[in-house]
Amino acid sequence: MKGFLVTGTDTGVGKTLVSAALIHGYAVRGERVAGLKPVVSGAVGGVWEDVEILRQASIPPRSREECNLYAFPAAVAPHWAAQQAGWQIDLDAILRFLEEQAAGVERVIVEGAGGFLVPLGNGQSFADLAIALQLPVLLVVDLRLGAINHALLSAEAILRRGLPWGGWVGNHASPQPVAAGTLEGLQGSLPGPCLGVLPYRAVPCPQALSQYLRIPASP
Repeated sequence: MKGFLVTGTDTGVGKTLVSAALIHGYAVRGERVAGLKPVVSGAVGGVWEDVEILRQASIPPRSREECNLYAFPAAVAPHWAAQQAGWQIDLDAILRFLEEQAAGVERVIVEGAGGFLVPLGNGQSFADLAIALQLPVLLVVDLRLGAINHALLSAEAILRRGLPWGGWVGNHASPQPVAAGTLEGLQGSLPGPCLGVLPYRAVPCPQALSQYLRIPASP
């Protein structure tokens, strides 16, 4: 399996946007790419927006069932959403699902839920999924006050588990001005590479924003 596991410094930092932009970047090179979000919580009108974005961005487009395994209505952490729905999230089932969906494509972009250490239940977290997959981990950083600490803590959690580091992407998730020195501080503190910095868009378009990313030839 080749691709990235996309995580973030928090929820709502732009993981789905970056994932879809990456998919587009590889697609224009002629690659078949699957956008996968195995666990999602928080539906609006019975629709999980992140899953819709990723499945439509995939080349070729995928059904919801081909993009997502566990979907919970409540907009809370996955382990709690699963408990409310009477489910338990099975890490082995996620791994089987991802292997099945990786068949027939050159690359997968697997998006986590929330941050890197978000619990899945039964004492497991998305970090355990990352360890099992061994995909390079790409960190999405919301460029706001506090971003440096959040990013460094996330990077430390990833690297001390011996995981392959895929780099990071800065995202202006809010129209608010970025605190002075934030981007420079990240560039001077986080391990590279920085694959890009996305500008704020009130209505973000992954295809347009992919031009701000440096799409790696590998992994």
